[in-house]
Amino acid sequence: MHLFKKTLKVVGITMGSMLAFMLLTGIIFLYVSPQFGGSPSQAQLVNYTKSGHFEDGIFVNPIPTDMSMSFKTIVSLLGDYARGIPNQRPAADVPVQKIDSLDIVNHPDTLTRLTWFGHSAFLLEINGKNILIDPMLGDSPSPLPFLGTTRYSKELPIEIEQLPAIDAVLISHDHYDHLDYGSIQNLKNKTKHFYVALGVGNHLAAWGIDSARIHELNWGETLKLDNLTFTATPARHFSGRGLSDRFATLWCSWVIQSPTKKIFFSGDSGYGPHFKEIGNVYGPFDLALLECGQYDTRWQNIHMLPEQTVQAALDVKAKLMMPIHWGAFTLALHSWTEPVTRSSAEAKKLNVSLATPAIGEPFILSGPIPQGRWWEEIGK
Repeated sequence: MHLFKKTLKVVGITMGSMLAFMLLTGIIFLYVSPQFGGSPSQAQLVNYTKSGHFEDGIFVNPIPTDMSMSFKTIVSLLGDYARGIPNQRPAADVPVQKIDSLDIVNHPDTLTRLTWFGHSAFLLEINGKNILIDPMLGDSPSPLPFLGTTRYSKELPIEIEQLPAIDAVLISHDHYDHLDYGSIQNLKNKTKHFYVALGVGNHLAAWGIDSARIHELNWGETLKLDNLTFTATPARHFSGRGLSDRFATLWCSWVIQSPTKKIFFSGDSGYGPHFKEIGNVYGPFDLALLECGQYDTRWQNIHMLPEQTVQAALDVKAKLMMPIHWGAFTLALHSWTEPVTRSSAEAKKLNVSLATPAIGEPFILSGPIPQGRWWEEIGK
């Protein structure tokens, strides 16, 4: 009996030590890892109060947005994640079309062209400028890649190292699937300007980007880059990269305008009246890139359902819409093809023009609309 008690004591001490070590390691990682970015100064916090969207030390949504969950909802959510769902990932690697750096360099300035990298990442070639939008080009949207979901495709349409000079990077918010530390590190020496919402610039500054190249915008603010204008517009979402910085930076959508084209990028957003307001002030749009994926009825306040995505296209007065925020990662409890399937059906029902390019398939706004159902061929 004495030996048994002694063994239990040793096991208990060992397990306690391991747990303490894991906890200490986690705390050190939170404070030391550059992944988590930077924090605002006291002067910045004071300035945020003038934004009209900063209350009690945090940024707030344009309309009340409850993100709380009951104990019952949390239990149901954990159960659903434990069980999983069919077809959550593609049955085979998603193929991508490759693009060439020389093709980008030699692209005519008069033609506006867009190339999707999956999820919400794009290369926009417009009026002689190369613009990257939410360039999460890493393998996993997580501070610890081995714990997160991985990209559906083995490669990108073009690797960051092969990209020509980038005139501007636009970031909608600081979540890992939109703002990726590794991607920014690889982009920072070839990018002239970074346009972000309030507070997000602190992450970029912490990652070694000169403040002169960082441009922070509040909702409704516009900056020009030669003959282009970038306007930060509202979204209904939230922010945060660590355990204690939720709502610490602003989130936004973007209006991108050249002398001949106007594009809307939703970022992440639940459905709300801000879409009609954006349409009335800035529309109509030649193209709206609208979030459609990683949703659930339990958090639809911050991520639209596919049918709402199509309604948002009508609200912003889009001539053409493209569902985004899908096709690269599994971050929610729906099949990987459900977003595009449901939005396609709703778009047909409401007579909304829909673009569905494959990953890496460039398309010109004034040219034919890509409408292939490429996702149906994966795994066959």
